[in-house]
Amino acid sequence: MKTTSHNIPSTPLGVFVRQYLEYLEIERGRSLKTIENYERYLALFLAMSGVKTPGDITDDVIRSFRLALNRQEAGIHDGRRETIKKKTQNYYLIALRSFLKYLRKRGVESYAPERIELAKVSERTIDLVTTPDLHRLLSAPDTSTLKGLRDKAILELFFSTGLRLSELCSLSRDIDLGREEISVRGKGEKVRVVFISDDAKNAIIEYLKKRKDMDDALFVQESKRAREDGSIRLTPRSVERMVKYYAAKAGIMDKVTPHILRHSFATDLLYNGADIRSVQMMLGHSSISTTQIYTHITDNELRNVHKKFHGKRR
Repeated sequence: MKTTSHNIPSTPLGVFVRQYLEYLEIERGRSLKTIENYERYLALFLAMSGVKTPGDITDDVIRSFRLALNRQEAGIHDGRRETIKKKTQNYYLIALRSFLKYLRKRGVESYAPERIELAKVSERTIDLVTTPDLHRLLSAPDTSTLKGLRDKAILELFFSTGLRLSELCSLSRDIDLGREEISVRGKGEKVRVVFISDDAKNAIIEYLKKRKDMDDALFVQESKRAREDGSIRLTPRSVERMVKYYAAKAGIMDKVTPHILRHSFATDLLYNGADIRSVQMMLGHSSISTTQIYTHITDNELRNVHKKFHGKRR
C-alpha cells in the first residue's frame, strides 16, 4: 500500500530508512554486507543532517551534508590529517539517492533524487600483475605439502576464474571438476558460471587427494589451532595474507591482492581478444560500465603496440 504525503509528518525518517533496508534485503535480494553499508551511510546522513521527516530534506540540507562529508577526517597519513576520498563520499550520496528513489516509488514526497550530483573523481587506475611476476607467483607454493597444494589451487583458481575473494572462500567441496565449470553465487545473490583452466583443475584435484578431513568447504585451514577451534573453513583474511606471503616469496615488489588477480584475469581475456560483454558476464558485473574500466588498460596496450610496430618500413 502506498504511503501518501498526508501521513508524512507523523512518520519519522528513521522508520522509512528501516523499511528501505528491509526492502533491499527481501524484495531486491541484496547481500547483508550491502545492507550493512547502506545502513551506515544513511545513519551518518541522519546524524549529520538532523532531519526528522522526508519533507525536511532540502537543498540546504544536502549542501550541508556534502560539505560535512568533504571535511570528514579519514585518519592521519605521513603526519597529515586526511579527509575521506571523493569516491568514498560518493558511496554515501549513492545510498541517499537510492533511498530517495524508494520514497518516490512509495508515493512519499521528499527531495528529488536526481538533484543529487556525485562528486567528480579522477579516472580510476588498475593495479596488475605482470606476466613474469604472475608465473613466479603461481610457482611459489611448495606443493610437497598439503598447505602448498591448497595455496597453489587457490592461486590458480583466482587467475582462472576471476572470482571475488568472498566467492572463492564460500566454495563447497562437491564441485564437478569434470564439467570444468563452477556455479557461483555472487553479489546480489546472482548466480553465474565461471570456467576452470586445466592448471586450476589439476591443482584442485591434487589438493583434494591429500585432504583427510570430511569438511564441506573446498578450502580449509591447515593449522591445528584452527581445527581445534572449529573454524576450519579458510577465511578471506587468511587468503589475503597468503597471497601477500607468496608475492613476497616470489620477489614481487608491487602490491598483489586477490582483487588484483581478478583484474589480471579480466585484462588477460581482453588482451587475447575477448569481447567486453563476455568479460562482464564472467566477472559478474551487473553493469557494463563497471567492466569498461578495463578497456582503458587494453587501449594503452594497443597504443604501445602501434608505436612499436607501425611505420617501420619508412
